[in-house]
Amino acid sequence: MEEGTSTSPSDSCDTQVDYDAYQWADAECETRQILDRIAGKWSLLVISLLARDTKRFSQLQREIDGISQRMLTVTLRQLERDGLIERTVYPVVPPRVEYALTDLGCTLLDTIQSLVRWTDEHRVQIAAARTAYDAREAEATAAAQQ
Repeated sequence: MEEGTSTSPSDSCDTQVDYDAYQWADAECETRQILDRIAGKWSLLVISLLARDTKRFSQLQREIDGISQRMLTVTLRQLERDGLIERTVYPVVPPRVEYALTDLGCTLLDTIQSLVRWTDEHRVQIAAARTAYDAREAEATAAAQQ
């Protein structure tokens, strides 16, 4: 390693952060558990869809391509448990259930929109990086097979 090169993982980017990722690296850490939930495959989509309007289960399922009934149920229950969405059951036949963001859930919207904006702004670079990586992997595989 060159003289003056930092060995600290926190120095790997120019961006200054005011937290230490190691503080929530432990699986038992409550912060990590919340981050895992919010950043889950389906949670961001559910939160984003509920930002516009209250929705019924079937509406959410139609609007989220690829989600199973079971996975949507699990995701909604977890988000409700965390206080990010509320479930309202109407006493009608057949029962009508609607989901909406809570005030706490609404506080995530700016963060989610920032993440989506970043993704959109960098998607071309990410696609190019993926293509380059795949080409390197293909070359390495071909070389190993010779």
